[in-house]
Amino acid sequence: MKNNVINTDLSGKVAVVTGAGGVLCSAFATVLARAGARVALLDLNFEAVKLVAEEIEAEGGVARAYECNVLNKDICKSVAESVEAELGKCDILINGAGGNNARATTDKEYYELGDIDSDTKSFFDLESEGVGFVFNLNFLGTLIPTQAFAKQMVGREGCNIINISSMNAFTPLTKIPAYSGAKAAISNFTQWLAVHFSKVGIRVNAIAPGFFSTKQNAKLLFNDDGTPTARTGKILAATPMNRFGEAHELDGALLFLLNNEAASFITGVVLPVDGGFSAYSGV
Repeated sequence: MKNNVINTDLSGKVAVVTGAGGVLCSAFATVLARAGARVALLDLNFEAVKLVAEEIEAEGGVARAYECNVLNKDICKSVAESVEAELGKCDILINGAGGNNARATTDKEYYELGDIDSDTKSFFDLESEGVGFVFNLNFLGTLIPTQAFAKQMVGREGCNIINISSMNAFTPLTKIPAYSGAKAAISNFTQWLAVHFSKVGIRVNAIAPGFFSTKQNAKLLFNDDGTPTARTGKILAATPMNRFGEAHELDGALLFLLNNEAASFITGVVLPVDGGFSAYSGV
């Protein structure tokens, strides 16, 4: 297997990727394997990560699939023990598990008089359980795996944690207050972890993807007939490069941050990969 993106050699490293059944995180797992790492793919959907692991091994890489609930501390601890026994101690942790939920999403961008009495799901109709689920999935779903796997890292130089933040951590997106707030928490937590682990050989950074077309957001971006939604039009109008990102366009950022020579003095940063979205004021 050959990595053509950046000269980052991860030979001998063990990389753990949560949420590895998804589009972006399965791509992360693949590029890590191509850079030489032995990769553990974790997801609640075992069949999804099993397929990705098989594809990686078919290319000549080393990969193992694990069913894992990132919200369950005992399960994460057990999986961490299995990874150590089968692949070795974790050197790299990619906290990619996360997502939104319809119960924490409003129907409209702006509240209008009369919405409270209509069929519209407004701010006042958001379910606390749905909001809690989104916060837990994103924040606790990063904290708990970090507790499980960082124990294998402390005191070993050259270890890395990469969290997955989002553009909405910088400026909240309409309709998704819980997801925006949860990703802002991830960015803040990244900085906290970077300071906390700075004396024991662990660098902690985050990547904040802009808009990438994935299975997770397909219904927001495209109608059933494949035509773009109105929201897609607004997104592209606010993205100076005027397109969605492709999964492989995150590879360079990932491998750069994991490169212990090129990024040796970088910790606590949140790196946008967004086609200029965060730089554009709208005028």
